[in-house]
Amino acid sequence: QLVESGGGLVQPGGSLRLSCAAYGSDLDYYTFGWIRQAPGKEFEGISCLSSSDDSIYYADSVKGRFTISRDNAENTVYLQMNSLKPEDTAEYYCAAARPGHSVQDICHTPIAFFGSWGQGTQVTVSS
Repeated sequence: QLVESGGGLVQPGGSLRLSCAAYGSDLDYYTFGWIRQAPGKEFEGISCLSSSDDSIYYADSVKGRFTISRDNAENTVYLQMNSLKPEDTAEYYCAAARPGHSVQDICHTPIAFFGSWGQGTQVTVSS
C-alpha cells in the first residue's frame, strides 16, 4: 500500500515536498515513481527511481526543479519540488513497478508498468 502526503496550495516559485509511505513494499526491490495528471490531460511520469541500480529519470518538464529520493529506514519515497509553476498543478501519484525495465521506459509509460498506485495528493500552484 502506498500513501501520499504533502500536497497543497503554493504560490508560484514556492516549494513542496511530497512523501510516499510504502507499507508492505520493499524499497530495495521495486522501482518507484511519481506520476501526475492535470485536469483534462494524460498521466505524466515525472520522476522514477530504480532500487536495483539507483538510476533516476526526470521528465524535461521538471528536470532541475524536482528531486526524487528515498529513505529506506522510513520506507518512504520523497519528491522535493522547487520553483513551482502554475503548470505543475495536478494530482500527484506515487507508484511502484516491478524491476526489469529502465526508469525511462517505466516513466514514459506509467500505466503499463506501475502496478501499485497511491490515492494521490493534489498540488495547486497559484497566486
